[in-house]
Parts: sequence; C-alpha cells; structure tokens
Amino acid sequence: MARVKPKRHGVITDMTAMCDVAFLLLTFFILTTQFKKPDVEQIKPPSSISEKLLPDASLMTINATPDGKFYFQPVDNARERSELLDKMGEKYGIAFDNNQKVAFQRVQAIGVPMNQLKSYLALPEDEQKNFKSPTGIPMDSVNRQLVDWVQQSLSVNPDYKLAIKGDVTTEYPKVKSLFEGLRDIKFLNFWLITSQEGKPNE
Repeated sequence: MARVKPKRHGVITDMTAMCDVAFLLLTFFILTTQFKKPDVEQIKPPSSISEKLLPDASLMTINATPDGKFYFQPVDNARERSELLDKMGEKYGIAFDNNQKVAFQRVQAIGVPMNQLKSYLALPEDEQKNFKSPTGIPMDSVNRQLVDWVQQSLSVNPDYKLAIKGDVTTEYPKVKSLFEGLRDIKFLNFWLITSQEGKPNE
C-alpha cells in the first residue's frame, strides 16, 4: 500500500512587526533630523583637507561676507535666545516686547546693528529670510557689537561653541578685527569653517 504523503502547507510570514519597526525608525529620523539653514548671503569658504566635523548642538555661527559684513547666528534654543535678547537689550538700553522676543526665536541670523534690530524683527518672516543687510553687525575698534553678541551668548550658556565662516575673498583686516575682539574677551577656541577638498596624493 502506498504511503500517504502529508499535504504541504505554504509558509506564511507575518511582516506586521517588521513594518512597524521600519515606520518607527523612519518617524524617529524625520523628527530628530536637523536640516542645515541656508546662509543669508552667498559665502564660499576657503578649502582645506580637514575632516573634523562641527558639533551639532550649542553652536553659534559668525558669517563674514565677501564685502566684509558680519552676520551672527545664535544657538537654536528658544528659551536661551530669549534670554540672550534680554541681555543685549539691557546692555544697549533697549526693551523688547514679547512679540519681538518670539520673532527673535525664529530668526535665521542677525545682520543689523542693535539700533535697527526692532525694525528688523518687525519684518514678516519671508522678508527676514531675503533681507540683505547694507552694513552687517558692527565690528571695529570703536563699535564691537559682534563680540558683544558672542560674550552675552556665553553668559547665557558658557558651554556654547563658536564657528566662523568667511568667504575666500573676505579681506583679512576685517576678520582680524573679529579675532582681536574675541581675544579681548578671552575666547580663543573656535572653529573655522572650510570646504572639503581632496587629499594630496601620497
């Protein structure tokens, strides 16, 4: 008598759990990714072969344009930005209301003197993004507002770090005045942002 072969059943794999994990990971990366904010003005930094990466958190940035204007980008923390604005207002005798503080928490970068900051914060958000400052933040031997932004930021959080991004055509005397101002407040550790170039052949 022939042996009865058992009926084969197809293997069913439940992928529900795998899909759940995949979507959880995707959601996590979408919510935690910080996209780089575009520069207010076009800046082409000098090239180097350095492979060091900038820290992601607690980073202030100073941009120096080809014509020597300075922009300051505060750390992206709403509460600490509000505290920074209060300290700068106290230093320069300017009072900011709640609407101006909310606007300051959203700005991409500051590129105006303190006496023009209120009118800049009153601009609609899309106009702020396209605003090209005619002067930038003052930084010379007489008026050192740019260094004051750095110094007051450090008084809010001493763990802040600083990166400086200058255009390859920015004249050195402009940048030198910034370096001297940072030296005067004894802040000597900062990064210089460069573009990556290939390593020379060994």
